[in-house]
Amino acid sequence: MNLALWLWRTAQRSGATPALFEGTTCVATYREFADQSAAIAASLAALHDIAPGDRVALFLKNTPAYLPALVGIWAAGAVAVPINAKLHAKEAAHIIADSGAKLCFVDGPGEDELPGCIRIDTGSDAFARLLAHTPVADPVERRVDDLAWLFYTSGTTGRPKGVMLTHGNLQAMTYAYLADVDEPRPGCASVYAAPISHGAGLYSIVHILRGSAHVVPASHGFDSDELLALGRHFGDVSLFAAPTMVKRLVDHAKSHGLSGEGLNTIIYGGGPMYLADIEDAVATFGPRFIQIYGQGESPMTITTLRRAAVADRQHPRWRERLASVGTAHSCVEVRVADEAGQPLPPGETGEILVRGATVMHGYWNNPGATADTVRDGWLWTGDLGALDADGYLTLKDRSKDVIISGGTNIYPREVEEALLTHPGVSEVSVIGRPDPDWGEIVVAFIVPRAGADISEAELDDHCVSSIARFKRPKTYVFVESLPKNNYGKVLKTELRTLF
Repeated sequence: MNLALWLWRTAQRSGATPALFEGTTCVATYREFADQSAAIAASLAALHDIAPGDRVALFLKNTPAYLPALVGIWAAGAVAVPINAKLHAKEAAHIIADSGAKLCFVDGPGEDELPGCIRIDTGSDAFARLLAHTPVADPVERRVDDLAWLFYTSGTTGRPKGVMLTHGNLQAMTYAYLADVDEPRPGCASVYAAPISHGAGLYSIVHILRGSAHVVPASHGFDSDELLALGRHFGDVSLFAAPTMVKRLVDHAKSHGLSGEGLNTIIYGGGPMYLADIEDAVATFGPRFIQIYGQGESPMTITTLRRAAVADRQHPRWRERLASVGTAHSCVEVRVADEAGQPLPPGETGEILVRGATVMHGYWNNPGATADTVRDGWLWTGDLGALDADGYLTLKDRSKDVIISGGTNIYPREVEEALLTHPGVSEVSVIGRPDPDWGEIVVAFIVPRAGADISEAELDDHCVSSIARFKRPKTYVFVESLPKNNYGKVLKTELRTLF
């Protein structure tokens, strides 16, 4: 089944319902949203020779035109290739060339470094001609194994790989959202403060299915004050946010005496959420938070820490559970395994494997990488973790980030968690540095809070009060900020180059 059918059905059922907003201004109802997508589908085929299976890229900031273009690509039977708008044009050009995209939607005339494909600016007459075309009556038929979304990994360690996600993968992801994450209510608004090219856009599918409003902030990005105002205006807002965004939002609300009114569902994922930060968030906003753990290779669906578990303070091990990423999504199996793929007992650390309906079809034009990553149906995530007896999964680190000092494994996240409980520490990232005696030693990069005056000795004492002495950093480096990629993940590869 073609994913675009869900928009058609919502438009049939609730055509007059407001669908697309820029800030607080409605720019399209569901009937108009579906008509725009149908016209784009027709014109892609008729004017630009886009056939089923062809790739069409979207190199766009968050705009109200994004979702009609995305669904229009699917309705034409084509494969969407969303590209983060913060990437350099040369990086986008690599993705376009690797995917073989025949056409790319852009939102400005300056994208001159995108050779080999047709460029259509969503603010141009060319885009207006697409919208004016006679619409298709129905989406092109697609099967569950047909590609829908070609997602390029963030590429923190090299060239990004194209993750092949099918219509079936994304349908299973949507059902898992309804079963395990949240149930959008009538009148709910989904706000896109994170890139639509990534997790926020994947969650647009369930909100189309349920007929929610889709709100692109007037800033077209993340602004804490604007987001809090949108919560107050719409009254029942759902959003996906990276942990760094949640931290900034909570800090802003606290400094202005705000409670997050109207922000009823905040789903966080895409990076480590430290225990101190989520405790602070719940204390400030209350029970509005849900955590998901997934990868591009199993989009948004490996585990979830449900709202009740995030808010719970009665369970004897509530803090351990809050530090976890929850339990397996309904549509997948999750295993912590040794190097041979054999499951490990509860409490033991190994690589996290996942198998199920959301696991990718493979990497685009890269059978070697596919064979290395998907074995006997199991996706080897590269993440290390441990399951407890109740099925709660706690992440330790990426396998490549583990520090081996004196023959003992040290997980950077554990050290980071300890340091973040110091009141003078705003952000921290821990890496291993080669050492002739120990193999590796622990190095902590510290971003102090504004006005804080902290010493290495003070941080040492703080660490040994909560973690084993051998895990404490041997070196502290104080920095103004941490290098991050376009999704807010810390680039430990850049930190390592300092040594």
